[in-house]
Amino acid sequence: MGLLAAIAAVPAVAQPLPGDFVFLREVDPSIQQDIRYAGANNFMGRRIEGYDGAECIVKRAVGLALREVQRGLRAQNLSLKMLDCYRPARASRDMVAWAQDGRETAAERRYNPGFSKQELFRLGYIAERSGHSTGAAVDLTLVDLAAPRGPAFDPGKAYADCTAPAALRAPEASVDMGTGYDCSDAKAHTASRAISPQQRRWRETLNAAMSRQGFVNYAKEWWHFSRPGMSGLSAYDFPVPRHRGD
Repeated sequence: MGLLAAIAAVPAVAQPLPGDFVFLREVDPSIQQDIRYAGANNFMGRRIEGYDGAECIVKRAVGLALREVQRGLRAQNLSLKMLDCYRPARASRDMVAWAQDGRETAAERRYNPGFSKQELFRLGYIAERSGHSTGAAVDLTLVDLAAPRGPAFDPGKAYADCTAPAALRAPEASVDMGTGYDCSDAKAHTASRAISPQQRRWRETLNAAMSRQGFVNYAKEWWHFSRPGMSGLSAYDFPVPRHRGD
C-alpha cells in the first residue's frame, strides 16, 4: 500500500472538545436529540451560524446530571429530547442580526405571533450573550416512548403558529407542552394558565425531573434549564462539530 493510500485508510479523528465539554451521546446515548439550529426547522428557517453538526455538547457535569434525569424518566417510559445545548457565541450574534434585518416571513412569524421579530431582543427572547455558550444551559422536552412518533416536519408546509393546537402547528415528535419549541409568547411561560391540565402536567413532569438534579427553569420558556453556580463560566465560540462517529 502506498503512503497516500495508507493515510486515506486511517479514519479521521475529531479534535478533542475544549473546556471539559463532552458529546452527550457519549455520556448517555439513550437521550434523544433534535438539535434544531443545525437545520431549517427553527425560527430563522435555516442553519444558524456555528452549527456544523447536529450534536448536543455540554459541560461534563451537565451531561452527567442529564444522565441521572434520564434514568429517573425511564420508569415512566419517557425520554429527554435535546433541542439545543452548547451554542457558539457566533450563533447568538447571528440571531441578533437576523432579528434586526427588517425582514420577516410568514414561516418566521409562526414563532412570535403576537409581535414583530424586532421586539424579540427588547423583550428578552434573544440576547447578545447566552448561557448556552458556557455549556451549562440546555433546551429540551419529553418524548413518550409508548406514543406513535407522528409525522416529520415538512419545510414546505404552512403550519399554524406555535400557540395553536398540536395537530395544527409544526410537528415535534414529543409530548404536547402547549406550545412549540422557541415559541415567543406568554403561553410558553412555564406557569402559564392558558394551557390544558394535561399540558400543564407534562411541564410539571419535566420541571420536577430536572429540578431533582439541580437544574433551574427559565420562567419565560418551559424548555430552558440551566445549572446554578455555573453562570460565571466563560462563553465559548468554537463551532459545534459533527461527532467523530458520523
